[in-house]
Amino acid sequence: MRHIRTRLLEYNMDPVQTDYLSVILMILFIVFLCIAANFLTKKVVMRVITHFITHNKFEWDDMLLERKVFHRLSHIVPAIIIYYFSPTFPDFQLLIEKGAMTYLIVVTLMVTNSFLKASNDIYLTFEISKIKPIKGYIQVVQMIIFILGGIVIIAHWLGESPFILLSGIGALSAVLLIVFRDSLLGLVAGIQLAANDMVRVGDWIEMPKYEADGDIIDISLNTVKVQNFDKTITTIPSYALISDSFKNWRGMQASGGRRIKRSLFIDTNSIKFCTEEMIEKFKTIQFLNEYITSKEREIAEHNAKNEINRNNPVNGRALTNIGVFRAYIIQYLQHHLGISKEKTLLVRQLAPTENGLPLEVYAFTNDIRWDVYETIQSDIFDHLFAVAFEFGLHLFQNPSGNDFRNMLEDNLEGMRERSNR
Repeated sequence: MRHIRTRLLEYNMDPVQTDYLSVILMILFIVFLCIAANFLTKKVVMRVITHFITHNKFEWDDMLLERKVFHRLSHIVPAIIIYYFSPTFPDFQLLIEKGAMTYLIVVTLMVTNSFLKASNDIYLTFEISKIKPIKGYIQVVQMIIFILGGIVIIAHWLGESPFILLSGIGALSAVLLIVFRDSLLGLVAGIQLAANDMVRVGDWIEMPKYEADGDIIDISLNTVKVQNFDKTITTIPSYALISDSFKNWRGMQASGGRRIKRSLFIDTNSIKFCTEEMIEKFKTIQFLNEYITSKEREIAEHNAKNEINRNNPVNGRALTNIGVFRAYIIQYLQHHLGISKEKTLLVRQLAPTENGLPLEVYAFTNDIRWDVYETIQSDIFDHLFAVAFEFGLHLFQNPSGNDFRNMLEDNLEGMRERSNR
């Protein structure tokens, strides 16, 4: 700076103008150095680093590049140049040094933040990340680093030691607890969720209180994001998964089968004993031939052994149409390609209701995909609704407007016939 001023005085310039001009020239020189250094680091050094990273066999360094860790490091160079030339301006040296140091601290914080995010990205490439996510812990570290960085910047501008400011935080602990309540609760919840393996990214959970029904796509310090099946996103506080109940379908997904639990409601007025004609008809059904033959032999032996008088169908044992239908459903499910043969499979009667007798199908599909599961379930009940009539059974349904209209038309037709007579 002094050398520039001396050179300008040689041209017999006014000392005041010389001072201003020398300051301007020095500022322009520093700006030129900063621009040149920034250009050199970004256009030359960064290209070399990028070329090296993209052409090696490692993948973790690609994450650092994507998170712009090296790009943010390049901002340190201009700050160092400005700090180095600060003695050139003695009147503003302290202010420039503090500004440059503040900028260095901010850049350091940004680099650290990018590095932590890249670390999480690298961790997500491992299978264990689905079981033990660390995003919540990284967010805690980020929060602590930014708080400490802010304290260091304030202490630097005040000219005090950062430890003096840290010692005063104890008095503000109650305020901090209120401000960071959700973060603290989320941290505790995150530890419990991870330790007990309660949820993972990719789990299908159901939480009616928050209208959440879908897959977990993100677990962070404060929130758990759930993508519902209608593609909407529900955000749930992390601590709510500890304090409230929810359903996790991971067990179903891991088992490889999904449960079918649905009932047919049989009109009890259509339940009856099988006649000889019905039995002969049932024998022609592929799944029932062996069952009917075996049951006829068993029933005949039982009735003969106990000398049952079969003139009255109430006496002894006999086949019923609903019993045969239940046996048919079991055989049908056992031969269905979409039903698991290793898991529980049964057809049972539930307690009769005002809507008839519930005949419940309880089985597991061998595919957990939602669309495949729904297709298998629909195909099964399409068939059962269609064949129930073949067994002389009527499925219960509340009367509709058409039923009442047909009944009225039948009554009117009957009245006309009687009047014609």
